[in-house]
Amino acid sequence: MMQTGGDELEAVKSYFDTTGFERWNKIYGDTDEVNKVQLDIRQGHAQTVDKVLRWLDEEGGVVGTTICDAGCGTGSLSIPLALKGATVSASDISSSMAGEAQRRYEATIAAGATPPKVAPKFETMDLESCSGRYHTVCCLDVMIHYPTDKMEGMVQHLASLADERLVISFAPNTLAYAILKRIGELFPGPSKATRAYLHKEDDVEAALAKAGFKVTKREMTATSFYFSRLLSAQRVQ
Repeated sequence: MMQTGGDELEAVKSYFDTTGFERWNKIYGDTDEVNKVQLDIRQGHAQTVDKVLRWLDEEGGVVGTTICDAGCGTGSLSIPLALKGATVSASDISSSMAGEAQRRYEATIAAGATPPKVAPKFETMDLESCSGRYHTVCCLDVMIHYPTDKMEGMVQHLASLADERLVISFAPNTLAYAILKRIGELFPGPSKATRAYLHKEDDVEAALAKAGFKVTKREMTATSFYFSRLLSAQRVQ
């Protein structure tokens, strides 16, 4: 298993526990205190989550299945999965994010949602520290923090946790998106504090194949400022 560099990992953790948490908590929330770009990203991420939930429903639902949500953020995927009957183990490198996900889950139940048989478990840990075995492993919009030479190790580690299915999303490395990313780097905003990495779909699919998984579904979510390629892969028997 390969890891991100120690300094970079600490930078990501520090960012999402401080200014990054404030920014992304607003983006992933329902407050009106967001600008046009943040609202666009919120809507794009919500589309990705909705696609994952639809895929899982199409494949028989999640009642009674174990799911790992690696890099859970504020619980946008973990909470609905738990409410649908999955046993969810969720984690995030940021204690602020994991804590907010727990708070949002509790607020959802307090607002009248039927509690699942098994409450989701939210923990603070980096991706490399995730362990155990699960029917399905999900990892949405996390690979952007992993440089190209570390991506394969990340995919292999996630695959080692999944008995049946791995659902992963990433920012695709195409000419058009690479140009947009470069423009963004030339005009950085005050809240940009971590590096962003794009990945070629062929490389990600090759890493999945090396780990024993075959891509069965794929979709692209593209808004004005949010670009995410979503893959669902099944373990090859």
